[in-house]
Amino acid sequence: MKLLLLLTLVGLAQGFQTRVPLRKMKSLRQRLQEQGLLESYLKQHPYNLAAKYFPGIAVEPLENYMDDEYFGTISIGTPAQEFTVVFDTGSSNLWVPSVFCSSPACRNHNRFNPAESSTFLSTNDTLFIAYGTGSMTGILGYDIVNVAGINVRNQIFGLAETEPGDFFYYTPFDGILGLAFPSIASSGATPVFDNMMVENLVDRHLFSVYLSRDSEGGSFVLFGAIDPYYTTKGISWIPLSAETYWQISMESVSFDGTPVACSSGCQAIVDTGTTLLAVPIRAFRTLMSRLGASSSGEISCEAVSNLPSLIFHIHGREFPVPPRSYVLRSNGYCSLGLQGMDVPTEEGELWILGDVFIREYYVIFDRANNKVGLSRL
Repeated sequence: MKLLLLLTLVGLAQGFQTRVPLRKMKSLRQRLQEQGLLESYLKQHPYNLAAKYFPGIAVEPLENYMDDEYFGTISIGTPAQEFTVVFDTGSSNLWVPSVFCSSPACRNHNRFNPAESSTFLSTNDTLFIAYGTGSMTGILGYDIVNVAGINVRNQIFGLAETEPGDFFYYTPFDGILGLAFPSIASSGATPVFDNMMVENLVDRHLFSVYLSRDSEGGSFVLFGAIDPYYTTKGISWIPLSAETYWQISMESVSFDGTPVACSSGCQAIVDTGTTLLAVPIRAFRTLMSRLGASSSGEISCEAVSNLPSLIFHIHGREFPVPPRSYVLRSNGYCSLGLQGMDVPTEEGELWILGDVFIREYYVIFDRANNKVGLSRL
């Protein structure tokens, strides 16, 4: 699950850098499991992760389905109204529930009230986003959005009027702040980070992400800077293959020195909004079998110490992900942090490198040069 935390402004010697601390909470999967509701919930809420990346018209599933973990807090309006949001590099829109929404999922979350903000500007434009587990509809408006003390003026955002279904009812976050490119923004809304760049609110046109492991604290999103503490092992820069999502090309995936997937090359999206590694179906079945997991992904916790690292071959370099990252432990059970997904592209298969991958690296999202930087932690 993605966790809510107070945002703090970090002043540095030059320019503007905005650090958004993040914390972790129990995932939705864990909470439902503890209440004995997980099995029935999954049957009632089938989920198609692939829909996010081939949306047709404004389809943007909440890709982190059952294991959302990292959240931060922003505020909107004057005086400020606070919201917990997912900082999602796999989407581009900002939206939060509004007082116009009577769905159960809105009633138990913070709701924006435009009548209580002296700086709100309304529009007649509507917003519709379909999710793997439901959808939201609403209107677009403009207001001041505060991210860790930086005021982004006249930021367009969605005010949800409906959130059908009960998925959002159970999630600990209020809304989503997308950090992908404007080209995939629903209704042509300008993303928050694009306005930060245009208004010269950040020193550099990039942001970086550190996600801690297990129950450790210290996770953050840093706007406008690279923290040198996390780059002592150097930065590997990877050019984007598309300026939509943070999409890159991979040469192959291997373990124990043997290629096991993506042998002819494939595409990958680095996505903070996805907890697991989303793997093409054929590769998923191969990995499940080779790693000794059941069809449901469960694996013996005693066997974890003997599992190999998954090696991602990207831009001529190797990026390992050890079993400590791709094996999830919960209530004495172990399971692989992989999810099957079949999305062919013109460039080959598509993988989603979610938090399972990101936790092993300090990741820099560079808009100035359209590159992703990875630094081993």
